[in-house]
Amino acid sequence: MARAATFARTGGPEVIEWIDVDLPPPGPGEVRFETRAVGLNFIDTYHRRGIYPLALPSGLGLEASGVITAIGKDVTGFALGDRVATFGPQRGAYATERNLPAASLFKLPDTIDFDTAAAALLKGCTAEFLAERAATVNPGDWVLVHAAAGGVGLILVQWLKALGANVIGTVGSADKAALARAAGAAEIILYRDEDIAPRVRAITGGAGVRVTYDGIGQATWNASLDSTGRRGIIISYGNADAPVTGVALGILATKGSLYNTRPTLFDYYATPEERAAGAARLWEMIASGKVKVTIGQRYPLEEAAQAHRDLEGRETHGSTLLIP
Repeated sequence: MARAATFARTGGPEVIEWIDVDLPPPGPGEVRFETRAVGLNFIDTYHRRGIYPLALPSGLGLEASGVITAIGKDVTGFALGDRVATFGPQRGAYATERNLPAASLFKLPDTIDFDTAAAALLKGCTAEFLAERAATVNPGDWVLVHAAAGGVGLILVQWLKALGANVIGTVGSADKAALARAAGAAEIILYRDEDIAPRVRAITGGAGVRVTYDGIGQATWNASLDSTGRRGIIISYGNADAPVTGVALGILATKGSLYNTRPTLFDYYATPEERAAGAARLWEMIASGKVKVTIGQRYPLEEAAQAHRDLEGRETHGSTLLIP
């Protein structure tokens, strides 16, 4: 009997419930996935809160690592006992076991353990497309990363540093500043103590940054506009605070002919070829030591509600795991 999280209404962490699930045998194209670690991501809270509307009731969670324990018909390329990971798009990662389409799985290299895979796959692939495909980052460019000590932030800072960029990171505490600096941020801004944009302009000699990576949303939108230099790009990739709404496009002109994009992971990992290439690039960056994965905290799987509270309260750093 599997245990799985579900929610039948949107709201706070208290809407998460746990149920017993009697799984059928895997269907055609499916495998049985036994979970070893689950990665917590802000998108989980967007689903729970209804920011990204879902048909309810729904499972919760996208990212997990585990082992294949049964195989359905028409599955090729996988075998019993294979170590694998997934970042969706199927929800339901908060579970001890489940049936999944084999097409949604990535095989793990021998060098990647279960915890690293669950901590890094979704966040690391997000960092890959943000750094290497959503914008062009050249050696010597100044870039701004909000929430630089978060799960995506720490990986993204390292990735950008490896590309030769000069990273400015925003963080909320001295402890998080130390983490972001250790990851390779050249400059740190404590956003609770100083205004972001004036400091960014001072650091860059008035020019502003070439690229701003904003996973916060409404709370940092104006700072992102004012920090980004002429013809620069703001990549709005998350809503940790709240979605950016009601924006008049003319503001991009008045701020220096800026560009803005709101990308999603699955549009950059849309084909089998993109999925394979992106994941291979992530494993390469980890194996080379250019990207080190920080697991800041672990919770028992059924304490997911508390993990959500801590994540939304900005009480976490690095990646967060839920362990069955």
